[in-house]
Amino acid sequence: MTKILFKPFSMFASRLAGRTSRKLVDRIWGAAAPGERPKAEESAASWGRLAGALLLEGAIFRAVGGLADHAARRWFAHLTGRWPGEKRGTEPGSAPDAES
Repeated sequence: MTKILFKPFSMFASRLAGRTSRKLVDRIWGAAAPGERPKAEESAASWGRLAGALLLEGAIFRAVGGLADHAARRWFAHLTGRWPGEKRGTEPGSAPDAES
């Protein structure tokens, strides 16, 4: 039941993370390299610039997505009193529960 109730929170967080990530990638690429970010389907894209752009994009999308997902779960838990997903150590730096 918690999964169903959490779905709208997750969808909202995902959309927000996607938009934020795209803007952040464009800003960082614009500050770090001249011109537009190369895309894989472009024939003139060099391997080095394409690899750099994809690494930057992947790292930012993964980090922002993970942070947004965690924030949505915390918000949901604050509102409902239930954590949607695995519940491990309750304090920062605490060891995960031993699995049986």
